[in-house]
Amino acid sequence: MGIVEKMKEIEDEMARTQKNKATEYHLGLLKAKLARYRAQLLEPASKSSGGGTGFDVQKSGDARIALIGFPSVGKSTLLSKTTHTASETAAYEFTTLTAIPGVIEYKGARIQLLDLPGIVEGAAQGRGRGRQVVSTAKTADLIVIMLDATKSDEQKRLLEIELDAVGIRLNKQKPDIVFKKKVTGGITFTATVKLTKTDEKTIRTILAGYKLHNCDVMIREDITTDEFIDVLIGNRKYVPCLYVYNKIDSISLEQVDKIAREPHTAVISCEMDLNLDYLIERMWDDLGLVKVYTKKRGAHPDLDDPVCLRKGATVEIVCNSIHRSLVPSFKYALVWGKSSKFNPHAQKVSLNHVVQDEDVVSIFTK
Repeated sequence: MGIVEKMKEIEDEMARTQKNKATEYHLGLLKAKLARYRAQLLEPASKSSGGGTGFDVQKSGDARIALIGFPSVGKSTLLSKTTHTASETAAYEFTTLTAIPGVIEYKGARIQLLDLPGIVEGAAQGRGRGRQVVSTAKTADLIVIMLDATKSDEQKRLLEIELDAVGIRLNKQKPDIVFKKKVTGGITFTATVKLTKTDEKTIRTILAGYKLHNCDVMIREDITTDEFIDVLIGNRKYVPCLYVYNKIDSISLEQVDKIAREPHTAVISCEMDLNLDYLIERMWDDLGLVKVYTKKRGAHPDLDDPVCLRKGATVEIVCNSIHRSLVPSFKYALVWGKSSKFNPHAQKVSLNHVVQDEDVVSIFTK
């Protein structure tokens, strides 16, 4: 029996099993088995099969956005309109057969936008070019799911299922769990909060299913069984996601208003160039980038070439972005802007100082 058949068998058994206190341990074990088979399917042990490889597109720029959707929702049109890249578009499905990169230049940042081939149902099992699409999506800093505003919400649900099946968690934070393997000593279990969605027995059952008999587990938030399995497997990717509904020129204003009010959502029309500037603003916000300007001693700040970094970046990351030789010879830095305690005046800071958007940094070496 192949892996796909085994997975189908487990899914059928889970569907037949009633969810109650008596069956939750059994369900926990089935979920753990299913997660293990999915990992084997997407990342086969034999490297020659290449099942988990993505498209060969080099990551470039300050961030990467992956465009995902079913065929003919307007991904290629969006790429052509927001970047200087021509992606083939047509009224029939599966026009794009490989990943096509483009670059959005915004606020001094270069953001790579990847137009991925249309996903079909069953992509997680390798249908179409599903494995390559989702494997490339794992390398993105933001996933943009393009949807057709004229179709039902079923398209959104199906895409979420496909991405969830390959370990991509949309708009979620990694659960606050500390898991550490040991050589001996058995299982040490600690929970700092009351667990209402799972319990210690279920977690110990899952650990036994993975043949983990010596480890430390500390749980610091009220998690579900699935979230514990995610941490145990360790290859889950937590990615922000923006749902973009295209073709809003074909639906009523009431429908547009209803869709636009949903969380993590933007509404556009590629055909009529509606709301594309706002979409790029939303992408920037969801990427969580900050711009930092550099300043040489005795000179004005260089406002034409900012360093683009993730929110929470430190002066050390700024140094590494400029040149790796700066950190070993670092003495101190002067920072002007929102992160300075003496704003608008400069603050003398160390490598672990966290910079904020539009800060000016001057680095002094030994």
